[in-house]
Amino acid sequence: MKGLAELEKLQLRILERITKLEEEKGFSTVDSPQLNQEDNAVSTTESRLTSILGANGVFDFSFKTVPSDYYDRPLETRQEILNAPSIHHLCKSIVLVNTQAHESVTDCSDRNNSKYYVVVVQYSARFNADTVKTFLYSLNNGKIPKKRFNLRLAPEEESLKLTGYKRNGVTCIGMKTDIPVILDEAIVKLNPDFFWLGGGEIDLKLGIRTSQFIDLVKPFIVPCSST
Repeated sequence: MKGLAELEKLQLRILERITKLEEEKGFSTVDSPQLNQEDNAVSTTESRLTSILGANGVFDFSFKTVPSDYYDRPLETRQEILNAPSIHHLCKSIVLVNTQAHESVTDCSDRNNSKYYVVVVQYSARFNADTVKTFLYSLNNGKIPKKRFNLRLAPEEESLKLTGYKRNGVTCIGMKTDIPVILDEAIVKLNPDFFWLGGGEIDLKLGIRTSQFIDLVKPFIVPCSST
């Protein structure tokens, strides 16, 4: 009975969160006005991700719809739009493919030796693929030759097929494929520990408490960038 009561409380919190988001967007679940297809897609994505986060005990997060020219603006302006503490709190998720993986490695079933990885890095930093290569080599205790690790940006079509998200909208939450995630150590050291990344749509961003993100996604934490 106790477990059922806790589940009911969790479901109620999720519904309350969705209702709040709908009210913020200017419509309600009763007699709601007609939405155009684009707005409906965004609200559906936001509601779906909200449900996933809430069901996994993550409640310290926020969604923000940004202007269509968001990526044409400098990092300082994007920081202001999201009300982020600094430009270093603005991050992105990129899908990488191991182009030199053994022919038997075709999917993400082995997180230690996956065909694909999602790396979360800051926009203000430069990703270093060699450090990830060294990390994966060590993770496998040197049993896999280092030459078998060559991480490159996955083609956009391949990324969309794997994640279900378009470029600039990729997030680690609710992906179609359970791709192992690598979180840059620099993000873990941010203060405050709340960062922004893609929210599933190009014009939708997700801010989330770092510790809760780690508990949910269970990423490898690797120092894989330089400023």
